[in-house]
Amino acid sequence: MSYQALYRVWRPQRFADVVGQEVITQTLKNAIITNQISHAYLFAGPRGTGKTSAAKIFAKAVNCHHQKDGEPCNECETCKAITAGTLNDVIEIDAASNNGVEEIRDIRDKAKYAPTQADYKVYIIDEVHMLSTGAFNALLKTLEEPPANVIFILATTEPHKIPLTILSRVQRFDFHRISAQDTFERMKYILDQKGFQYEEKALWVIANAAEGGMRDALSILDQVLSFSDDNVKLDDALLVTGSVTKQLLLTYFKQVVQHQGPEALKTMGQILGQGKDGQRFIEDLISFIRDILLYQESPELLSVETTGLQTSDFDELSQLASAQLMYQMIDILNQIQDEMRFTTHPDVYLEVLTIRLSQATDQQPQVDQASQKEMDQLRGQVQELQQLIQKLQSQPAAAPVSAKKTPRRQADTSKTPPVRINLEQVYQILDHATKQDLVDLQDMWPDILNMLNPAYRSLIELSKPVAASPDGVVVSFDNGFLLQKASVGNLADDINQGMEKITGSERHVTFVPSAKWPQIRHDFLADRGYFDHHQDKKVADPIKQPQEKAHEQIVSQAQKMFGTDDVEIKDD
Repeated sequence: MSYQALYRVWRPQRFADVVGQEVITQTLKNAIITNQISHAYLFAGPRGTGKTSAAKIFAKAVNCHHQKDGEPCNECETCKAITAGTLNDVIEIDAASNNGVEEIRDIRDKAKYAPTQADYKVYIIDEVHMLSTGAFNALLKTLEEPPANVIFILATTEPHKIPLTILSRVQRFDFHRISAQDTFERMKYILDQKGFQYEEKALWVIANAAEGGMRDALSILDQVLSFSDDNVKLDDALLVTGSVTKQLLLTYFKQVVQHQGPEALKTMGQILGQGKDGQRFIEDLISFIRDILLYQESPELLSVETTGLQTSDFDELSQLASAQLMYQMIDILNQIQDEMRFTTHPDVYLEVLTIRLSQATDQQPQVDQASQKEMDQLRGQVQELQQLIQKLQSQPAAAPVSAKKTPRRQADTSKTPPVRINLEQVYQILDHATKQDLVDLQDMWPDILNMLNPAYRSLIELSKPVAASPDGVVVSFDNGFLLQKASVGNLADDINQGMEKITGSERHVTFVPSAKWPQIRHDFLADRGYFDHHQDKKVADPIKQPQEKAHEQIVSQAQKMFGTDDVEIKDD
């Protein structure tokens, strides 16, 4: 007989053989034991985690007359036929190549007939997300009114592509990635059964490279066995997977965190000279930093023996780099990994990566001196305003005194240059303003504040949005001095950028004094013909409609712009 790959020879034949999915297998066994079998199941999860294997085991268990505790016997004719794929009542379909309406209609027509050899007719549809929309609709009809003694098992790696109408009619089981520990134990068991020699460190390299897929792990193991003549060695596993030795990673990490750029570049050259895969190197380095972070947080969180290093190594590494620096390193690694996905010169990116990592620091970025100075000035001004308010509140409310102080305060205010209000821009915003836009903006206002420069944030916290449209926003300031400061800076641009990041759309920002806002709003309504500008009365209907209808239109328009809470109706 010709050679068979390990993942085919050691494919699970019982629920107990399915690695890392104990909750799912126990649930399926209980359903068989209690005879609570559904007509449709969905097995979803990453590749190589046992979805199709579990489906075939389930098909054997429901049809096996000698099953024990929900497990098939694998000895009867029915079990052997299903294992060999020769039983006509268990049909495996690849939806990637049979995704049309006609194929699903053929299944629907044949499903009406009773099984010929087994108790249940089982359809296993692999990669079901590849079905066309018409094929899903054809399958939906069968799932709505399932024939007796027919079970559908749908398997997919992308459940989000399956219509909700299908998902609501199946029992869903999510298969998870298999842990490196479980993968290691399974490979160790297989090699012990076959009598092969192996190094445990090599098995850990393969388990980590498989990224949670048992089929991938066995395929890599098969390749290593072929390369090393049935002896699994660490160097061969590193070579086949393209991984980097822990010692090289250890040396490289020490050099970059100690800002030894030239030495780190030499180590990188050594790594590239061994033909290591660039993407695999970045993944190994991220995993390496992740192990250090876990050990730094709590040594109990990390199983040191699975990493190929000693406890003393992690003690040293934890002292070399702070958590903040390692977070920054991971961000740089992720960025470079995205950029080098489609390049044909990964060595250039890896050299740039090495320089950036060696220059990384755990210090927070400093605010430039100009911004710091402006922020200090604003803090002082705010403190002066607060002291002035407290002083005024503590004084007795004597009319003569306040009358005498009024001219002086007006004289002080006159020193501040008057703020020019862009009424044209305000009116353009009010033309399309709605209450809902204002409510939405008020909900987003705290998030917009958090995105501003600290100096500008001090200004804007003393303001509020009073009108909003899809294209603009009007912001009012209670204090004329702060309004003047906001108008001459880049605050409007910063607010616009913040709103664009949150909402995805650009809006123009304009500022108005709070004291003048009611008059601006009134003038706008008059300018647009909702009021007589001189007599402050409703304009007569040009086509002599009833006065009540004109009144309703005016009130409706005002409430649409400013909301029912901000509009007060008075009879002249």
